[in-house]
Amino acid sequence: MKKSILLTGGTGYLGSYLAEALIAQGHKLIILKRKNSSLFRISSIIPMATLYNTENLDYSIPFTAHGKIDAIIHTATCYGRHGEIPSDVFEANTGFPLRLMDAAKAAGVGMFINTDTILDKYLNLYSLSKSQLVEWGKFFCIHNKMFFINMRLEHFYGPGDADSKFTTHVMNSCLRNEPELKLTLGEQRRDFVYIEDVVSAYLIILEKIEAFQDFFNEFHVGSGAAVSIRDFVEKVHHITDSQTHLAFGAVPYRTGEVMNSNANVEPLLELGWFCKTNLDQGLKLVMEGYKR
Repeated sequence: MKKSILLTGGTGYLGSYLAEALIAQGHKLIILKRKNSSLFRISSIIPMATLYNTENLDYSIPFTAHGKIDAIIHTATCYGRHGEIPSDVFEANTGFPLRLMDAAKAAGVGMFINTDTILDKYLNLYSLSKSQLVEWGKFFCIHNKMFFINMRLEHFYGPGDADSKFTTHVMNSCLRNEPELKLTLGEQRRDFVYIEDVVSAYLIILEKIEAFQDFFNEFHVGSGAAVSIRDFVEKVHHITDSQTHLAFGAVPYRTGEVMNSNANVEPLLELGWFCKTNLDQGLKLVMEGYKR
C-alpha cells in the first residue's frame, strides 16, 4: 500500500538511501532539509519529491499542504563533531523533532519513526540529546496516543558514507597507506550493518504499520553478529593490502565507552526482515564503490 511519508534528514547518508527506496516503492515523499544542505545525494529523485527548508518554516504547512501524512521518518541528526555547543546539539536532536511531533499531533499523524543510537546516553552530547527525544516520544505515546517507533541503529556503513565516520576513516587511511592509524586497543565489540539492510528495516516497519498495537515499540537494527574493533580494522587492512601501521592502544577509551554492542534482531526477524549482507560482503561492496 502506497503511503505519504514526511522524511527529515533526506539529504544525509541514511536519509538519502531511504528517500530513494521510498520513491522506488511509489510512496509520496516530503523532505525537510536545511537551506544549505547539499542535494547531490538525492539529485535523481528531486523531481519526484517535495522539499521544504526548515529555516523559519511553519511546521504545520507540510501537513496541511499534502493531505493525510501516514508517518514521519526522522533521520536528521547533529553529531556535535564541528564545535557545536550543547544548546545547538539539543536543538537539532531534541528541539526540532519535538516541534515536528507537536505539528504532527495537531494534524492527526499517527506514527513517528525515530532514528536512535545504541551509545550510552552520557557518552556525548549527541547520545544524550537522542535519548531525551526518546523520553519525549514515550510521553507522546502515553498522553497523545501517537505511535513512536524507535530504531536503535548499530554501526552502519556503506559506499559513499561521510569521511567523519569511523568505518570510512579506517578505510580511507588504509587505502591511502597513511603512515600510521592511531586506534584504541580495539577490544570493543561492534555490530556492523550494511546500509541497505538498515533501509530494509525501515521499509518493513512501514509495510507492517497497521500491525502495531503498542504505542511505543523499539527495534535494534544490526546484523546480529558483533566483531571486535581490532578484527574489523585488521580485516579492512588486509582487504586493502595496506602498508599503514595500525597503532592499537595509541588512543584511550572514552569515558562511558560501550564495550559490547550486539543487536537483538529477533523482533525484526518476526516482522519478516533479515540481514542480507554480512561484513565480508559489505566491505567488498564498499571497495567496489571506491573503484568506481
